[in-house]
Amino acid sequence: MKDEYEANSLTLTGAVSMGTGVMIGAGIFALTGQVAELAGTLFPWAFLVGAVITAFSAYSYVKMSNAYPSAGGIAMILEKAYGPGTVTGACAILMALSMVINESLVARTFGTYTLQLFDIERGGLLVPVLGVGLIAFAFVVNVSGNRAVGTVSLLMALAKILGIAVFGIATLWLAGGTAGASAATDTGSSTVGFLAALGLTILAYKGFTTITNSGSELVDPHRNVGRAIVISISICVVVYLLVAFGVAANLSLPQIIASKDFALAEAARPALGDFGLWFTVVLAIVATASGLIASVFAVSRMLTMLTNMQLIPHRHFGMTGPLQRHLLVYTVVIAMALTIFFDLSRIAALGAIFYLIMDIGIHWGVLRYLRKDVAAKPVILVTAIVLDVIVLGAFLTMKASSDMLIVVVALIGLVAVFGGEWLFLQSVKRSQRELGSD
Repeated sequence: MKDEYEANSLTLTGAVSMGTGVMIGAGIFALTGQVAELAGTLFPWAFLVGAVITAFSAYSYVKMSNAYPSAGGIAMILEKAYGPGTVTGACAILMALSMVINESLVARTFGTYTLQLFDIERGGLLVPVLGVGLIAFAFVVNVSGNRAVGTVSLLMALAKILGIAVFGIATLWLAGGTAGASAATDTGSSTVGFLAALGLTILAYKGFTTITNSGSELVDPHRNVGRAIVISISICVVVYLLVAFGVAANLSLPQIIASKDFALAEAARPALGDFGLWFTVVLAIVATASGLIASVFAVSRMLTMLTNMQLIPHRHFGMTGPLQRHLLVYTVVIAMALTIFFDLSRIAALGAIFYLIMDIGIHWGVLRYLRKDVAAKPVILVTAIVLDVIVLGAFLTMKASSDMLIVVVALIGLVAVFGGEWLFLQSVKRSQRELGSD
């Protein structure tokens, strides 16, 4: 039942393209307005602080991936820390869910920005319809193989990084180089609000974890997994700050919040006119498409490893072909459902909650069981855990006061994941005992 992975099928450049592809795919286009809503006029700095927290977080992944490169990445880290049990399976599922949730976030962002080119009601059905279409396109590219994914990701990553950098520089230059929104005396944010905003900025950077899921397919993985993660995060810090300050230079805080689902397109209007709008929308289309392709690629690899480890159930449902293709189908079906039924704010919130909980589990596992094996420094691991706990607490506090439903949904999801994983593993153990007794 195990699939063969293509060793040396991804280069360092291709891995960096995948990482930046996922991060820039939704991080800046979908989340800028939401971060501003929580952090107020200090929102550009939230992206910088989020990068610092992400750097501490990435430490565990770099250390583990350099020592044990694997196509299952995060699942491998959890299994080495906790063994093949409930915690490993449940935390890995949370990571997979956060990635699938991110895919629906990207898909709806694609639909939202595309509609800016037309005089169409923004809250209509076309947003999820366009999003579902993009997910289907990502599926087609992924079934074409690793080489196709790497090539498409590279071309799109180069186009959007250069394009978004031009957007940020141009909007700042035309606005006189000052951040208008950030110049206000009243920041429009509380300390808790700013800390909660960091949860979304961390979500904007979490795409680096897709690189860990391609370890066994990367050229010279013991060296290049860590390098790809560091390079990807560094590129995104520069891009995010350019864009955040560019938006702040052209829109007031109320304007950013009012257009939070398409803030970059709105910021392009006063600075660059109709050309700026078209330019930004095309960038959003390229960025979201490449991000989705890279994310689907990584999720399918991770779920394949979980299935092979007998940590999640699998049914063919009459499908032919390799296991990994079946999991591609499951991934895109779930992403399509989320795209149809959830809006951008709730999708982002759910993804941030699941990711932060999983991330804490990773750091604790490395700290408690693996730090000597991979020569990790305890002080960095403890700092990463503390920062995650602070941000998660602030984020849940804010959401409990503004949208309790998403907190309830997240809680139900956590109970379902951990409870369902425990029940599944119990059934596996019973089956093994019955086979042993025959």
